[in-house]
Amino acid sequence: MRQVVLASLATLVLAGCASAPQASAPPPSAAPAPAPVATPPPAVPHAAVSRAAANVAPASGSLVSGRLALAPMGEGVHISGDIGGLAPNSVHGFHIHETGDCSAADASSAGGRYNPAGMAHGRASDATHHAGDIDNLVADANGVAHVNAHVPGVALGGDPQHDILGRALVVHAAADDYRTQPSGASGARIACGVIAPLP
Repeated sequence: MRQVVLASLATLVLAGCASAPQASAPPPSAAPAPAPVATPPPAVPHAAVSRAAANVAPASGSLVSGRLALAPMGEGVHISGDIGGLAPNSVHGFHIHETGDCSAADASSAGGRYNPAGMAHGRASDATHHAGDIDNLVADANGVAHVNAHVPGVALGGDPQHDILGRALVVHAAADDYRTQPSGASGARIACGVIAPLP
């Protein structure tokens, strides 16, 4: 009889354990919300200026340098001045580049060609060309290129889509063929200068 009672008690205890509510696992803690990505403020437009300059310094181990003056003219900007240290009677690609940073030894820090409209490369007088495309520089017998170039569709300050202040002027080692995309096969960057406003 005692064994029957013990067996019945054991059965009740086991049944009670089976019907006891299981302790639920705590819900997984929610992952912290990711920090919002900071959006950089839009570039502050430059005020329009009536004159600017670029001190062009050697790059890629060259001896090419000079000083260029820039001024608004018509629907664009006129660039004038002299670039020296070139091989006599040589021809060189010459362009406005996106970033006003000539700190890299090869001027790669100046970024790509200035091309806000996403156009194909071409001659500045063609219907299709980068906004930063300028005709080749031609050195004289003394290795000096006398720059006298008009760049249509750009400005010194004002509308950021056309503003070239703070960008770079770059001289290349070879002539621009005006066809090869995206750079005209003009070779290494041998001189670079940042376009800066003058007081």
